[in-house]
Amino acid sequence: MSECGFTYAVFGLTLQSNQQIPELALATQPDVGPAVNIHLSVSPPRTRIHPSDLEILKYTSPYSDEAGNPTLRMWSIGAGEFCRLEYADGTQFWLNREGTEVWATWPENSTIEDTATYLLGPVLGRLLRLRGVTCLHASAVAFGEQAVAFVGPGGAGKSTTAAALALRGHAILSDDVVALAERDASFYVHPAYPYLCLWPESVQTIYGSADALPQLSANYEKRCLSLGKQELPFEERPLLLAAIYILGERRGDPAPILEDIQPQQAFLSLVANTFGTNVVDGSMRAKEFETLGRLVPRVTIRRLCAHQDPNRLPELCQRICDDLQSVNSPRTALA
Repeated sequence: MSECGFTYAVFGLTLQSNQQIPELALATQPDVGPAVNIHLSVSPPRTRIHPSDLEILKYTSPYSDEAGNPTLRMWSIGAGEFCRLEYADGTQFWLNREGTEVWATWPENSTIEDTATYLLGPVLGRLLRLRGVTCLHASAVAFGEQAVAFVGPGGAGKSTTAAALALRGHAILSDDVVALAERDASFYVHPAYPYLCLWPESVQTIYGSADALPQLSANYEKRCLSLGKQELPFEERPLLLAAIYILGERRGDPAPILEDIQPQQAFLSLVANTFGTNVVDGSMRAKEFETLGRLVPRVTIRRLCAHQDPNRLPELCQRICDDLQSVNSPRTALA
């Protein structure tokens, strides 16, 4: 087996890994997108990064673990050729500036399953930003040949809404990070990985018991909704982005509520919910603004407020389905 003998298609990228990545199926069509080499349980060689290279702290998470350590810190290395991410549990990632290579190491009390939860979400999200891809903090679901994204901060209900729609037969495209592709004056969503990360409370709401789904790993509280194991659909093609629902605060009756948003408000909401902004520089941010400025008039965008009673989730799903009937007729998937 070669150093990067496992190939996967994720976020429009071809991941070439030296180890199997949990929950991912090997790509059936290798080399479908730009290649990214993943080096698991390996730190960068000294020919690439020397221990004496200057490191500058660029980001410290405002959140901390039980011991008071920031959940994430990020450094720029040298003249910015690399960045290093370190999580509170000691897991580390290194990314090169071009977004073509990732190295990862983890402590003995962690596992590759723990590391994969970082890699497939926040790490690849930041790598995509380095590559110039605009990413939303969102989940995406297929409605026929179109994609619908649910945008919002952590805890807004993105994954919960996606999971509830999956149980109604809608294929999942992405969870937490939605990578956009702009082609022919339209926007498409790249498929990510075939599972959803859910808090126990969400599993309780959907399945009636928090123990209905396994933990992502022994060290991670979130549950794993594996689409294949649950016989739920996963969409492997990029789909046209037809609508975006910006998730607002949960309310009492008459929620669930759908509200129209003025274009300027929609733009500002999307800017506030882009992913991985702590790795982008001024020129990248300007490009992102331009991209979102083109997206807003081309995609239906509404605010969606769920009911504060979690048992009203089926009603929310039906409201979404009814609303989408007013969206333009479906178009075909991206070739």
